[in-house]
This record gives sequence, C-alpha cells and structure tokens, in this order.
Amino acid sequence: MSEQSLDPASVAESELATRRGVFRTVAFLDPVDRNEHLALVSGETAGADDVLTRVHSECVTGDVFAALRCECGDQLSSALDAIADHGSGVLVYLRGHEGRGIGLVDKARTIALQDTSGLDTVDSATALGLPVDTRDYGPAARVLRYLAVRSVRLLTNNPDKARALTARGIPVRSRVPLLAPARPENMGYLTAKRDRLGHDLPHLREPRV
Repeated sequence: MSEQSLDPASVAESELATRRGVFRTVAFLDPVDRNEHLALVSGETAGADDVLTRVHSECVTGDVFAALRCECGDQLSSALDAIADHGSGVLVYLRGHEGRGIGLVDKARTIALQDTSGLDTVDSATALGLPVDTRDYGPAARVLRYLAVRSVRLLTNNPDKARALTARGIPVRSRVPLLAPARPENMGYLTAKRDRLGHDLPHLREPRV
C-alpha cells in the first residue's frame, strides 16, 4: 500500500518529564486526516525491531476523567508503565478517534441510549445511524516510519488493529495483551467488545453468547 510520509515541517519534538521518566515527544500534523497527533518515545527505537508499541485512540472520558464505563484510561496507564519498565518503546496517541471515530457529542448520545434502552456499544451506534468504527491507523503507521521503527510488538487486545498496521507496512511481530480490570461498570462494554468486535479478552468470566 502506498503511503504518504510526514512532512518534517509539520513535526515538532521536545522532551517531556513525567512520573514514569522522560519521554521524547513527537507532535505531528498528519497529512491525510489533518489532525494533530502525538508519539511518546522512550529509549532508542530508530532502526529497531520488535519495538514495544501502543497505538492509543483518544478517549477524553476515560483518559482524562478516569471513566469506569470503558477501559481506555486503564490501558493508557498500563501501556505507559509497560514501556517505562521495558526501558524503550513508543506510545502513539491518535486524536480524532473519540468513540471509535464518531466524536464526543455522538459518543455521549450513544452512552445515553445505552443507559435508557439497554443497547450495547455497537447497537447504540447503529440505532443512531452512526458507523461502528471509522478509525484510521494511517497516522500511526506514518509516525512509526518517521521514527524508523522496523517492526513492533503491539500492546493491544484488538486483532484488527494489528492487521491494520501490518497492511500499512508496519510489521507486527506479536500482540501483547493489555487487559484492564473488569468491573460492574464496564462489564457490558467489555463483553460487547469481545463478542461483537472480536477483541481478545480471556479474563472475562461471563460466557460468550
């Protein structure tokens, strides 16, 4: 698949001191979706194989406000911990992915419908005439190429994400589980992700339907 490259003029780099250590930040304006995204880089990854990598979709409610309905905040924190503990890796934070691409307003509408009608995360979207998942992982592939990452070990439970990166020229050598705690508040969401969206979540106790 032919892919555009990042324009160096649309990339800015700096250091970011965090509680987990210092990361190199690579902020970039993607030439295709025109969103500004961010990669956090730990250690030496240029020219490396099997780089521990998380491609994380923006989730304001989970990432910022620690919402319990989804596992996004838990996964973000666990991925950063894993990269810091490993001593090297990349976390790509993709903006414009809120609600699997439908945006924050429509995401709130689907949550309200789930609460009032008992629909799951898939059916609440389609009931409103919305797509189930419109996320594009092209920006992640482009920044990983910019960083000269040769191949990755992908922190994800979603086989589709691994296939999408592979299709865009980023070899995924293995998939590393990123299992968040199952709670009463997120059990329905996680079960739908397993049964409706094909995520690999072996820690759930509820049987498949």
